[in-house]
Amino acid sequence: MINKKNSWFIYAAAAGLLWGLWGVVSKLISEDVNPYMSHLLFSAGMLFSVPFIIKKCTRESFNTKGLMWGVIAGCFAITGNIAVYYAFSNGGQASIVIPVTNLYPLVTIVIAIIAFKERLNWINVMGILLSIPAILLLSGETLLFENPAAFIKGIGLNTWFVFAMVSIVCWGVFSAAQKVATNHISAEWSYLFFVGTSVLISLGFLVFGKINFNLTGSTVSLGAIAGLLNGLGVLASFAAYKAEGKAAAVTTIAGTLQPVFTIILAILFLKEDLSRIEILGIMLAIFGALLLSYEKKKSSTLTLQKI
Repeated sequence: MINKKNSWFIYAAAAGLLWGLWGVVSKLISEDVNPYMSHLLFSAGMLFSVPFIIKKCTRESFNTKGLMWGVIAGCFAITGNIAVYYAFSNGGQASIVIPVTNLYPLVTIVIAIIAFKERLNWINVMGILLSIPAILLLSGETLLFENPAAFIKGIGLNTWFVFAMVSIVCWGVFSAAQKVATNHISAEWSYLFFVGTSVLISLGFLVFGKINFNLTGSTVSLGAIAGLLNGLGVLASFAAYKAEGKAAAVTTIAGTLQPVFTIILAILFLKEDLSRIEILGIMLAIFGALLLSYEKKKSSTLTLQKI
């Protein structure tokens, strides 16, 4: 049973699971669609959840500040997605781009500490210190560990790297904006504005000719399912923030557990192998998530001050 004390952690873990499922389904169509078409399919998929969500969007729980931050969250999330595509299309190698962009929770953590004045006890800090290497280990790209010198050499002030940095910042701000949105409105309203923003941007892609409809029925169906899973993951993360989950903890937990679930599900359904690096990453991710969920009494809470 979900109670008020642990509900934020349950929702954050649920977001990681739903995004993990999204990752598995997305793999099946990744070679058939560009990010613009992918976004259109995702938006269409999210629309299937709206009839169930809109029932809980009461007039009393609405305000314009929440609307604004919900739209901001959507814009940053989508910009981050497109930036990754341009990082790849401008020469970025997956072995470098994926581990680098997966570090976006660091941006949210910095915002949470400086702007939100969030407090983290030393156990939470240890959780973050375990989660960050877990994210790298679970990125699916091993160049960083097999040849660190080549990985570092591949990073430079190139066009692809600029886009990768844009993605990190956008995704990090997206998570922070989610937290702000739920300070003003319900998780359901926040999600509704996120979906609305996503649909409007999809229409913009249509107007500017970015969409190619030469797709099979299975690709369209899988894309819509992936969108629904992605949307429900966003809804779960909004719910985690609304349940008073710290931005630093929610983002890190969901972002770390997502690849854990993706890997486990890929092993079960796509018959993929599990490497030693991934085993270590899974262990660190689970342990880090548990440490991040730990709450101490206020009297024993450590406040991280701005340096």
